[in-house]
Amino acid sequence: MRRTLLTALAGATIALAMAADARAQSNETQTEAVEETVDQVIRKSGIDERSGSPEWYLAMQTRLYLPQKGFESDTRRAERIALWYEERDYEPIWIRNGKATNAAKEVVFALLNAHEDGLIPDHYAADAIFPKLQGDAERGLADFEVSLSYAVSLYGQNLRSGRVSPNEVNRELIIYPEEVGADVLLQRVADAADPMDALRDFAPGTARYERMKNHLMHLFVVRATGGWTKVPEGNSLKPGMSDPRVAALRERLVESKDLERGTHTGDVYDGALVEAAERFQSRMGLETDGVVGPATLEQLNTTVEQRIRQVELNLERRRWMQADFGNPYIFVNLADQVVKYVVDEKTVHAAVTQVGKPYHRTPVFSDEMEYLEFNPYWNVPYSIATREYLPKLKSNPYALASQKINVLLNGKRVDPGAVAWGGYSRSNFPFRLRQEPGPKNALGRVKFMFPNQFNIYIHDTPSKSKFDSASRYYSHGCIRVEDPMRLAEVILAAQGMSREQIDGIVNSGKRRVVKLDTPVPVHVVYLTAWVNKDGSVHYRRDVYGRDEILSAALGVETLSR
Repeated sequence: MRRTLLTALAGATIALAMAADARAQSNETQTEAVEETVDQVIRKSGIDERSGSPEWYLAMQTRLYLPQKGFESDTRRAERIALWYEERDYEPIWIRNGKATNAAKEVVFALLNAHEDGLIPDHYAADAIFPKLQGDAERGLADFEVSLSYAVSLYGQNLRSGRVSPNEVNRELIIYPEEVGADVLLQRVADAADPMDALRDFAPGTARYERMKNHLMHLFVVRATGGWTKVPEGNSLKPGMSDPRVAALRERLVESKDLERGTHTGDVYDGALVEAAERFQSRMGLETDGVVGPATLEQLNTTVEQRIRQVELNLERRRWMQADFGNPYIFVNLADQVVKYVVDEKTVHAAVTQVGKPYHRTPVFSDEMEYLEFNPYWNVPYSIATREYLPKLKSNPYALASQKINVLLNGKRVDPGAVAWGGYSRSNFPFRLRQEPGPKNALGRVKFMFPNQFNIYIHDTPSKSKFDSASRYYSHGCIRVEDPMRLAEVILAAQGMSREQIDGIVNSGKRRVVKLDTPVPVHVVYLTAWVNKDGSVHYRRDVYGRDEILSAALGVETLSR
């Protein structure tokens, strides 16, 4: 029997090679030709298809090296799966007693419903695998076994670390999600008492991810029932005005749960309706002035399809993140322009920030805060020194004196009036510009240091008025924070330092470094959609264009109107 089986395998291998050389044929035609040849080999070899093991070996070995119908080519994944099955002597994980197991059926239905995680069922050939649940012949069962394992390995990997590698999509995203090999993933599923539970474990097991999934399902219902009411275009609608558009606005805010039905009537824009509009504006990151102008109207009339895409993109970003952020941790959402200090998953302190301008975009990354520096020097970055300050020095050598910015050469101060600035450019600038501590210092009174390759950190700023704006993209990349002393207070409280002690250090005017006893994880992220613990749903504009980049990478429709 073994010699007969080896002969059959040899014949199948030759058939595979011949089919692979038939370059004029499509992959699908090649696959059908090879499957037909395998059938012929089995019949001619005299192997009894009903006897079990030999036929299963042949069917599995043949199927594992056929093109994977319905999937993009992934040679590495196919090789790992083939080797994994070989090592386990081709023992199936989805078939028992000649039929698909209940676990296999659950997994297939999970693939059919991959959209619940913002994924696409077609990417896992779910529709093609579903009919194979009823397969019974050896070759049909082998086809089902291999197809489902391939789909599960891809689905599990996508749940664990996303569909795309963030740094390959956008070099400004310095995050590297954990990847799990197809063989490792399948082994975990095979070893589990409940394969479906093992597969679910690859998804982010966080409440924040589940809240987003639930909101996505809500949006699917909204889409199925016709979407949201459109508010007609027109002049800005201000509190106290009477306007026929009020009815549409009222219905739209009821639909978004910003207004309770029956709390406002008539066509005057006032009372509960204004309060509801302000709640909506707050959730969209807009000025909460109650005026329904162009920016608010744009958000009101964003289609449910656009919101679905936005949530799907941000579910992908959530899959890139580790489940455990640490305790405590600092969370900076660049799209929201807010920093949070979180202890035991509760926000102890939150403050608005100013982040990088669209052409000085702050990168996405994680690091650890190691120390705070009070009354810091500001060592002017080379790019700012040469692009912004050198032209001023050429016009007036003492142009920076009022800002208490000194010129240093080899660590020593030099008189700027003694420098022939006309002979220097960006390519031959040997000086270092340093601003002394004080109220005009660009870093303010404190900076929060988590040393990284981008020289990005959180700091105070003398430009306080800019915190009042809804859009706060003002910096060269660093993160300016409102009320930095309160942030310092909550961080240093963990090591017994009081606010009075902090104020004493600041008021001394002298530079001082306070090292943290335990480094605090810092996560700088870019989320344009999320759901808070109270159930409120928030959206933000894609100022950095990162939604558009990710949309293109995922091959989904653009989010532009």
